[in-house]
This record gives sequence, C-alpha cells and structure tokens, in this order.
Amino acid sequence: MKAIKILADRELSVVEMEKPVLKGGEVLLRLAYVGFCGSDLSTYLGKNPMVHMPVVPGHEVGAVIEQTADGVPATLRPGMTVTVNPYTSCGGCASCRNGRVNACQHNETLGVQRDGAMREYIALPWEKVIPAGELPVRQCALIEPMSVGFHAVARAQVTDIDVVMVIGCGMVGMGAVVRAAQRGAVVVAADVDDEKLQLARRMGAAHVINTLTEDVHARLQGITGGLGPDVVIEAVGSAPTYQMAVGEVAFTGRVVCIGYAKTDVSFQTKLFVQKELDIRGSRNALPADFRAVIRYMERGTCPVDELISMEVSPEEAPEAMRRWAEAPGKVFRVLVAFGS
Repeated sequence: MKAIKILADRELSVVEMEKPVLKGGEVLLRLAYVGFCGSDLSTYLGKNPMVHMPVVPGHEVGAVIEQTADGVPATLRPGMTVTVNPYTSCGGCASCRNGRVNACQHNETLGVQRDGAMREYIALPWEKVIPAGELPVRQCALIEPMSVGFHAVARAQVTDIDVVMVIGCGMVGMGAVVRAAQRGAVVVAADVDDEKLQLARRMGAAHVINTLTEDVHARLQGITGGLGPDVVIEAVGSAPTYQMAVGEVAFTGRVVCIGYAKTDVSFQTKLFVQKELDIRGSRNALPADFRAVIRYMERGTCPVDELISMEVSPEEAPEAMRRWAEAPGKVFRVLVAFGS
C-alpha cells in the first residue's frame, strides 16, 4: 500500500508498505483524508524532540471502516465513516489512575512516537475508532485538532460570565474560540494575521486583536472594563505569548497552556502570587471532546472549506509540505486525499 514517510529533516517521500493484517479486537480503516498538523511540520523541519525517526506522520483522520476482527463490538461496522483517537494510555501512571488518560505519562501519539495514519490502510484497536455519524469523511480530518481546543476550554472551566482570550488562531485555537463561544463566554481572539482573525470572528469571537499592529493591553482593558480577561488560552507556544497570557489575565484568572514553547520562558513570578492565578496545562483531548466537536460540525455552521488550505494527493505532499514550511502562518490544514 501507498504511504508517506518523513525520512530525515526536510525529506518526505511516498513509499510502499505492507497492508496491515488484522488482529483480534482491531478495526481495519481505509484512509480517505489525513491532515498534516503543526507537529508534522516540526518533524519535517527537524524540530520535534518527541518524534522517533523515520516516521509515517499523521493523526488527523477521516476514514471508512473496511473490516473488523473478532472481539469488535457490533456498533462498529464496515462502511461506517469514522475518525480516530490517536493517543495511547498505559493504564498505570498517575494520569491514567486519575482518569485523565489524555495526559498519560507514557502516551504514544500516531505520527510522533509511532507510525501514523498517512497511508492507505491502518489497523487500530477498536477503542480508538470514533464513529462520526453522517459527517462527510473529509470533515472528519478536522475533528482531532479542534478537539484539542475544546479540551482546553474544558480545562479552563469556562462559563457564560467569562471573558476568554485565545492567543493563536490556528486550528487548535479556532477550536477553543468555538467552544468558549458555545459556553456563552465573550471571546477575544488574538493573532498576527488579519485573515485568521476575521475567520475567528465568524467562528464566534466577539472581539479580535492583531498583536503586531495593536496595543494588546489597551484593547483588553477597554473590552473588560479595566479588569483583564478571566481566562487566557495560549495556543501558540512561544515565550512572548506565554508572557502575554500571564501579564494580561485578570487577578484570580485562569491561564491554560496548549502550545509548547521551543525555548525557556522567563516570568515575573510575583504575578503568580499577586494575582493568585490558576496556571494549567492542556494536552490532547478526551473522547467527550471528540464527540462535542462532531456535534458542532453536524450543525453545518463550521466553515470547513476555509479551514482547509490545501488538498493534495500523496504524490503532491512533498511539495505541499515544502510550501507550508516557507509560509507556516498562512496555512490552517493540508489534507492528503488517499481516496474516498
């Protein structure tokens, strides 16, 4: 079968692999669409310290069930449109024992610590296969990244009395914008790209701030009556945006961090104490987050076509990745179509 593999820094190729043979309790999926995400781009650029190279990338999946093995529940049937929970959980670490399997200490994500889904077929344990109802299979490839943003909003315990600032309007940040707006919060989206900000407004942001051209502090003070946002969700992963989150959040506010900063970050730690902040990490997503995204997308209000920057064949994937590497801020998602 055809697959895409990152062989080394800036070296991505189409290769041939053996079609998987089902084991008990597994489901064989025929991949229709698989998305390249930010972690795949980091792997391609040689900047992902967690990856095991060479690797088949991809964990954002739109697929159809091809076959089921013994031990698979009857609720999963050939022909069903599905997405995938791409994380593993060991069952024994502190996170798993506390029911937060998304943050398993020994997690192995598809396309990072183990070969991913950027291929024609993949066999997975049935527990990792999530039915997507009547959603078009193409849309299913957007569910996982949006679920990460949904999970961050859950970690922030957002309610309808909150002002929520989301820093970074990529796919994950857009998920946070949508979910916070669904919960009734006043959402402030911040990014350096005006096109992304206008899309964030259409997806539920009440206010938008271009952090390159506007006075972020003055805008936030005006929006919040001088108090600052109750919640700041950091979805970029850089030292300046981490510092912005802590500096701008209201006293007794909540800061939720999704992005991995690539360098050390210096803080005025007195703000942690003076503001009595809750600073929380948010990693991956739980099954409930996936279901919430599916329900949102079933309503038909998600601007799917605007979130898909490029749709390419496997043979076109190397050139698409090269173009993304040259202009990362202009791309939401690159979908590789393996055939639907």
